[in-house]
Amino acid sequence: MELRHLRYFIAVAEELHFGKAAERLHIAQPPLSQQIQQLEAELGVKLFHRKTKRQIQLTEAGKVFLQEAYQLLVQLETAVALTQRIGRGQTGQLRIGFTSLAIYNLLPSILRQFRKQFPEVELVLLELTTSQQEQALKDSLIHVGFAHPPLEDDTISYKCIYRESLVVALSSTHSLAQQEYISVLSLLHEPLIVFPRYLAPGLYDRIMSIFEQRNFKPNITQEAIQMQTIIGLVSAGMGVAITPSTLENLQRSGVAYRPILEEVPVIETAVIWQENSLTPIVENFLQFSQKFI
Repeated sequence: MELRHLRYFIAVAEELHFGKAAERLHIAQPPLSQQIQQLEAELGVKLFHRKTKRQIQLTEAGKVFLQEAYQLLVQLETAVALTQRIGRGQTGQLRIGFTSLAIYNLLPSILRQFRKQFPEVELVLLELTTSQQEQALKDSLIHVGFAHPPLEDDTISYKCIYRESLVVALSSTHSLAQQEYISVLSLLHEPLIVFPRYLAPGLYDRIMSIFEQRNFKPNITQEAIQMQTIIGLVSAGMGVAITPSTLENLQRSGVAYRPILEEVPVIETAVIWQENSLTPIVENFLQFSQKFI
């Protein structure tokens, strides 16, 4: 049985006239009659009573088969539509990794606008460090990520979508907070709060390079995993921190942010992916996210 048999049968059943059904289907009447006969032979039942050469009626079996044929066509149309939406990347699941820092720049806006344009795509968000995202991409645990180059794995593709400078975060009551710009040398004896290097080696090394270029080691007294925790410790007067400027969006009371007097590295947030694991949904997301550059 082929799909055309169902369509031919439905046309004849609705018209109850082979000639009208043939006109509707844009085929000649004899081939239509032959197709219906083939269908009846395959099913082993009569679908129509032929009262005269012109008049026909559905048999009881034909009435049942008509309802089932309607349902089959609806299911087929649903399957076709779903397949097409998946093929166009309009439905399905997208697993996204992100660092805690990324949530303070473009990521919320990207996710909000993407959901508006692709409401049937299920977004699953996983907070991971840059290194964890690289491994998660290789293990197919995430489809894309928002991380901070440079990356350790040069097989991973990435595109920078946001750039920012480094600033000094310090207590608003700190004497240095009275200055418009803060020199790196003035931080020589200040207790420094940092995150462990393994969380984001590239970002950590860029922060440390500020001190290495001036030939002194920073006075690291405290480590914290979360950026929010680092800023909380700064607010408590436990030390100062060198952070990407986007953390100013935290608006934590008791914390002041000041630009650094000297030239400092630019911190990048990039969308990362595996080129050999692209799907229509991932391609749509990559194209969409680059509109925000």
